[in-house]
Amino acid sequence: MSEITPQVVKTLRDKTGAGMADCKKALVESNGDMNLAIEILRKKGAASAAKRADKTANEGMMICSTSNNGKTAVVVEVNCETDFVARNENFDSFVRILLDTFTANDVNDWDSLKAIVVDGDSIEDRYNDLLSKFSERIEIKRIEKFHTDGFFASYIHVGNKLNVIIEVDNGNLSDNAQVLVRDIALQVAAMDPQFVDRSQVDMDTLNKELEIYKQQAIDSGKKEEIAEKIATGRLEKFFAEQCLVEQAFIKDGNKVVGDVLAEVSKDAGAEVKIRRFIRYMLGVSTN
Repeated sequence: MSEITPQVVKTLRDKTGAGMADCKKALVESNGDMNLAIEILRKKGAASAAKRADKTANEGMMICSTSNNGKTAVVVEVNCETDFVARNENFDSFVRILLDTFTANDVNDWDSLKAIVVDGDSIEDRYNDLLSKFSERIEIKRIEKFHTDGFFASYIHVGNKLNVIIEVDNGNLSDNAQVLVRDIALQVAAMDPQFVDRSQVDMDTLNKELEIYKQQAIDSGKKEEIAEKIATGRLEKFFAEQCLVEQAFIKDGNKVVGDVLAEVSKDAGAEVKIRRFIRYMLGVSTN
C-alpha cells in the first residue's frame, strides 16, 4: 500500500474537487491507487445522487443554442439545490460541455448522450465527477433537440434561467434578417406572449376572456347589452398583449412585432412566418 500523505490527498482533491475527507477515504479503500480512488469517488457520486432523490432541486442553469446554419436548436437544463452550486465554475463547465456535446452529436436523449466520450471521459463520468464534488442533488432536468427546414434563433437571458427558441419558416435569411429574428426571440423573453397570432387563440380562451370582461362591465354598472360590446372591444387589447405579432416591439415602441417580421420578409424576398416559439423558465415544465 502506498503511503497516503496529506500531499497525496491534496492531489486527489485537485483532480476531483471532492472533499478532503472523502479523498482520504477513497485512497484508503484503494490502497493508495490514485486512479482507483478517482473511480471510487465517481461511483460514490452516482450512489449519493440516489440518496438525495427526495431533495428539491429548483436552482441550476439552463442554456440553449442553435447550429451555425440555424437548422438545429437545443436546450439543456441541469438543476441543483442551491444557487451557490449553480454559480460554481465546475457546474457551469459541465453544463456547457453537455450543451456542446449534445449539439455536435447525432443523439436525442440522455441515455445516448451520457455514453459519448469527450477528452477521455464519458459524459456520464463527468456527471458523476460533478456529483462527487457537491453534497446536494444535481439532476439532468431537460435535454431537447429540434430540427427545421426553416431557421431557429435563440435568446438566453442574463443568469441562464430564461431561454427562448423561435422558429421561422424561411431558412435563407441574411445576417441582418437573422438578427431581427433574434430580436423577436428577445421580445418573447421580455413580454411572454401566449400565442404567435390571433389565429392560434382557441375558442375556450376567447369565451373565457369575453366572460371576464363582460362581468367586469356589469359589475361596474353597465347594462348587459352594453357590457357585451365593451367585452368585445377589450378583446383587441387581449390580442395586443398576448399575440406576439401584435405586441409593441420592445426595441421601438412605434412598431409592432408584425412590422419587424415584415422587414424580415422584405429582406428575404418572400413572406416569412413564425412557426412557433418556446419560452423556457428554469425549473418550470414546458408544454
